[in-house]
Amino acid sequence: MRHNRSINHLGRKSGHRKALLANMASSLIIYKRIETTVAKAKALQSYVEPLITKSKEDTTPSRRTVFSYLKNKEAVKELFTTVAPKIAERPGGYTRVLKTGFRQGDGADMALIELVDFNEAALASTPKKAAKKTTRRSAKKAEAAPAVEAPAAEEAKAE
Repeated sequence: MRHNRSINHLGRKSGHRKALLANMASSLIIYKRIETTVAKAKALQSYVEPLITKSKEDTTPSRRTVFSYLKNKEAVKELFTTVAPKIAERPGGYTRVLKTGFRQGDGADMALIELVDFNEAALASTPKKAAKKTTRRSAKKAEAAPAVEAPAAEEAKAE
């Protein structure tokens, strides 16, 4: 039984699991989208999101902390130079897991994990919302108010 076990061990010893997640995180940062199993994608999501949050502050200690997890200079450079500026205003939720079906060979449940702000197809399809200036009800009142006042002003001029 797995009572009170917070992380998915993925059927591996801790060293193997850390290496797997570090390699997958590096690939995700470099390629912006990877395909893997659902269990690995969910484990990777909880592994990589704190690293992306750490990359918002571009200092030497934060770079060293991220490098200690990723162990890949190119991935750290990519994270701090291209990913971090693009997600700077986002408060969290940097990755998205999309289920894609089942693997042909063994029937494993597969998923696509991607960085949210780097999916150009999804960004192009969603329309940007314009900020509402007024509600519908207040707009009607605003239109009706000048129409009522205008005849009264004309009557005052006529007298």
